[in-house]
Amino acid sequence: MRRLLFTLLIFLFLSKANGQDDSLAPDQEQKQLEWCFVYSNLLGINIDYINNPNLYKVVGDWLGTPYKYSGESKNGIDCSGFVCKLYQSVYDRVLAGSAKDIYKEVAPIKKQELREGDLVFFKIKRGRISHVGIYLADNKFAHASTQRGVIISDLDEPYYLKYFFKGGRIKN
Repeated sequence: MRRLLFTLLIFLFLSKANGQDDSLAPDQEQKQLEWCFVYSNLLGINIDYINNPNLYKVVGDWLGTPYKYSGESKNGIDCSGFVCKLYQSVYDRVLAGSAKDIYKEVAPIKKQELREGDLVFFKIKRGRISHVGIYLADNKFAHASTQRGVIISDLDEPYYLKYFFKGGRIKN
């Protein structure tokens, strides 16, 4: 239901904001603020922390997608597939492989240094990197959960506190 509401609001907002063409309106800054407001309300993110509204749009498009090991579509996706699809769509950056493989592409950072778009890694299975998500803001991250599909979680939830390994920023 939340995904449907989000999609509907985005559709209505895009229709109103863009009219009949894709050209930018003169009041682009106001539109950017409106986007941020929509995302912050729907995704539970403090509006002050949103720098890249497109990241939140893409996350919103995937919310509720079921989990499927090695899945790469809206019919089912796993954590690394979600991160790879998101990075390709938002940052035009190709990532591939498992959470462990993706970790090799990052410069490790501490939890306190996380910024929007950074990756978060977890050691859940046998003490190895086995889960990845993308940091949004305000301690929230988007990921594909095995139980609930693509969701937004808080790094301070006991489960994620227990298994958090490191943050990572993609190397240039």
